[in-house]
Amino acid sequence: MDEAAHYELGEGPEGGRRLALSGRLLISTIGAIEPDLRRLSGDIAVVDLSGVSEIDTVGAWVACRLADDHSARIEGAGEGARHLLDAVEGMAGEGIAEQRTPVWERVPVATGEKVFAARSGIIGVVGFFGQILLAFVTILLHPSRFPLRALVRQMELVGVAALPIIGLMSFLIGVVIAQQGAVQLEQFGAESLTINLVGRITLRELGVLMTAIMVAGRSGSAFAAQLGTMKLTEEIDAMRTIGISPVEALVLPRIMAATFMMVVLGFYASMVAIVGGAVVGQFGLGIPFFTFLERIQEVVPTYDLWVGLIKAPVFGLIVALAGCYHGMQVRGNSEEVGSRTTMAVVSAIFAVIVIDAFFAVFFTEIGWG
Repeated sequence: MDEAAHYELGEGPEGGRRLALSGRLLISTIGAIEPDLRRLSGDIAVVDLSGVSEIDTVGAWVACRLADDHSARIEGAGEGARHLLDAVEGMAGEGIAEQRTPVWERVPVATGEKVFAARSGIIGVVGFFGQILLAFVTILLHPSRFPLRALVRQMELVGVAALPIIGLMSFLIGVVIAQQGAVQLEQFGAESLTINLVGRITLRELGVLMTAIMVAGRSGSAFAAQLGTMKLTEEIDAMRTIGISPVEALVLPRIMAATFMMVVLGFYASMVAIVGGAVVGQFGLGIPFFTFLERIQEVVPTYDLWVGLIKAPVFGLIVALAGCYHGMQVRGNSEEVGSRTTMAVVSAIFAVIVIDAFFAVFFTEIGWG
């Protein structure tokens, strides 16, 4: 028996051209003749299937498409072929791509979906923060349940292990601020004010802000990935089964460690940035190193230091909250871990920058500008 599919184009007995298909019209054989069939032009009156020995859905779809393209009728189909033709009839002419709604409808709908998703996310974060507060109260009422070892471990991971990279980043930021500030101030003969610029901007803004961004990318992503993986492997469900609260054992130590260590890291970053500025002053501006540091104490108000120290724990709380929340929301598969980790970092950085803007306005209004 012939295993291939064939076609023959000729004149019909009643006039008009007749396309006769024969052989096995299956997905495994139709590909040999389908390009030729697609290139056929001119009028075809009849698509003859009487010579077809076997047909599947793909073969029926090709036959229906030929009939639709050439306004032909199908003849000679057996009972089984007719069932398939009836099933795919009307589908052959449909486009493969889904028809898109107009942009003036699509954009408002997409915006509404984003707003609704943001609303749901805010409600979820508030509820999650409530769980953390309840866990904290429970720990205060039952001090023996305090996860001290987990807290110390997280403080090491968030704080101590981050000292080298944050120190290097802060030193280079101080160098850049001092060098670029000196270039601009030199036009006005005010190179000495570089000390004011480096001291105030690092203690008040960049020291804490850049540290928060670094912690979000380093520790916030780690929180989301760790908790998300534990959700997938059902370790968190197992903890609940044996009576251990995941919020107390996993989330609370991370929140407390990030909140406390951000104060230390923010102050450390500011000091290292000032040292970087002093190095530029020594070798680029002719200002002795220790003179630069002594001058910092005279030109930088004390409240600039307090501004940075007040913002630091808030930023740490935001970063840890975003990482833990998105990690606990992982569902389904491992791809969700990656997407939730990305969302944790992006939302944490966005929230930190927004809160920093509010802090800037607030401190200016109370006279700490």
